[in-house]
Amino acid sequence: MTKPLTIAVDGPGSAGKGTVARGVARTLRYQYIDTGAMYRAVALMALRNGVSWDDVDGLAELASRLEFRFAFEGDVLRVLVDGNDVTSAIRSDEIGMGASMVSKHAPVRTALLQLQRDLGAAGGVVMDGRDIGTVVLPDAELKVYLDADLEVRARRRHEELLRRGTPQPYDRVRDALAKRDRQDMERATAPLKAAEDAVMLDTTDLTIENATRAILLLARERGA
Repeated sequence: MTKPLTIAVDGPGSAGKGTVARGVARTLRYQYIDTGAMYRAVALMALRNGVSWDDVDGLAELASRLEFRFAFEGDVLRVLVDGNDVTSAIRSDEIGMGASMVSKHAPVRTALLQLQRDLGAAGGVVMDGRDIGTVVLPDAELKVYLDADLEVRARRRHEELLRRGTPQPYDRVRDALAKRDRQDMERATAPLKAAEDAVMLDTTDLTIENATRAILLLARERGA
């Protein structure tokens, strides 16, 4: 039996990569790893422990001792850090911006990098983030970069916040996404960009189902 695939899914916020990656993982019965949640968790735990998002050494030390576990509960992916469920707490815009800030620090990325690589080493993994195909899993058998028009991504995020009962003005949501894009693309360490051998998938006019189906087709072409 051949080794199951390692699938890397990258892209900016609200392009659909998390939802699509989860759908691909569940269909293929692969493990799903949300690396963005890991950086959000570092930002959250730093906030709770009084560690500044600019304290590089403190953040790296904190990140190195966190224990992560991802587990599906029905259709919901639970994120557990040191045994505590932080699924909801890490999804605020404040923590999202914090994740962008802490992830620009090379020692923090180094602290999480080997853990992420270990999780993907055996294959049978769908991992999404912003540097998976370029840095974390450069030898992944399938790399996909999802993107979408900023206005569409902002609308998706705005609707998501409404569903969660935490509405925000549309303009504020769009501006926050644009700022996060700039931070991620311009950071010196592992900036957000498509790997040279990634398949580009524009989800502006695609449903989640169609985007998921497109990646499943690519995966099956590669032997999944």
